Amino acid sequence: MSQILVVDDEIVIRNSLKKLLERHQHEVETAGSVDEVVSRFAPDSFDLIISDLRLPGEVGTALINRVGNTPILIMTSFASIRSAVDAVKAGAADYIAKPFDHDDMILTVDRILRERRLQRQNAALRADIHKVQPGRSGIIGSCEAMQKLHKRLERVAPLNTTVLILGESGTGKELVARALHELSPRVDAPLISVNCAAIPESLIESELFGYEKGAFTGAQGQRKGLVEAADGGTLFLDEIGELPMEAQARLLRLLQEKEIRRLGSTQARRVDVRVIAATHRNLKQLIKDSLFREDLYFRLNVMEIELPPLRDRGMDILELAQALLKRTIERIGSDSLTFSNCALEAISQYAWPGNIRELENAIERAVILCEDDRITPELLAIETTRKVAPDASKTPSPEASGDLSLEDYFQQFVLDNQEHMSETVLASKLGISRKTLWERRNKLGIPRRRGGTEDGG
Repeated sequence: MSQILVVDDEIVIRNSLKKLLERHQHEVETAGSVDEVVSRFAPDSFDLIISDLRLPGEVGTALINRVGNTPILIMTSFASIRSAVDAVKAGAADYIAKPFDHDDMILTVDRILRERRLQRQNAALRADIHKVQPGRSGIIGSCEAMQKLHKRLERVAPLNTTVLILGESGTGKELVARALHELSPRVDAPLISVNCAAIPESLIESELFGYEKGAFTGAQGQRKGLVEAADGGTLFLDEIGELPMEAQARLLRLLQEKEIRRLGSTQARRVDVRVIAATHRNLKQLIKDSLFREDLYFRLNVMEIELPPLRDRGMDILELAQALLKRTIERIGSDSLTFSNCALEAISQYAWPGNIRELENAIERAVILCEDDRITPELLAIETTRKVAPDASKTPSPEASGDLSLEDYFQQFVLDNQEHMSETVLASKLGISRKTLWERRNKLGIPRRRGGTEDGG
């Protein structure tokens, strides 16, 4: 039996909602304001809080920062999509419009409670899995931006929240979408990936939403679309900025009503699909240019994940290069290869405008062409015009002799620079957080020298 708190300043609404929930075997407490909640209850002791957005005094979303991990369902009586989306962005589990249908309310409550149970179970399972299989999502990196990404993935993956992934081409947006799916309760259901830029504009609607026989010239039979194929699972729409306006309207209906209608059909079909979208384009500019619907943008941008370009990821570049080299050797069946010192230096200094995709292609080309046991910069074919001027204070580089591992790089760079750099500056130059710097120091036995430069000194 779940413990639910209902917060609404209208006595009739909160009492009727209390009776409705109690009929469905929930234990219910009520309050009329945020102040009353704080003074009478321990808010984090409930399984769910249902709160009106507009309350006397503080608004309902003020509870979000006071309830720990307790999910909050926001009720709103005005039709603004933006206010409801802002509530979810602030941390609410979902929203429901007043006046609400009783069945819709019970379905929404049951779903949120079920997701909360699954989230707890998944967190425990992931903790066990990561002990024996770290990096299960396949996303490599420990710079500060990637640490934030990992935390956001852990938080949002178990939910049904729509996610918009932003980032330059080649930064790994599809890999993040796959991680969101694999870390969610939908992992056993399909993940359908659609590149909106790769399908001709005349075919995109029929590909996504399907069609009935005779819907258009050449429609010889009935066909299920990719949205229906993802029913129960996840639909990943890559390059969403390329979606035509007509298809945008249909996608908006899917997000709003959880239903679609095949081309040529008069009947709508209910679907249970989590939508993840990605783009390298500026959607706000597309809205200004009347190329993208603003209401669709707000529906998609409930939770935003932005991927950093490879050039801003510090030592992650070398870690990725080593992982991609190992993977390429296994896939191609090549002999064991290593990077030369000059190749590692070139990799760390190059700007990588094509990001991870360019790095992967350069390594595959080098593996194929390599006739020795060591990959050189020439095999990587990195253009020197795009190379950042070497600067030992910015990125650690190897000595002229002897192959160095990533740990050797770290150790050498710290020892060479800790006398004249603070911990904050060291961490920044290495592209990691101070916490990660401290952890790596302890792991490698490199204590902070007391005589070194301190932060702020």
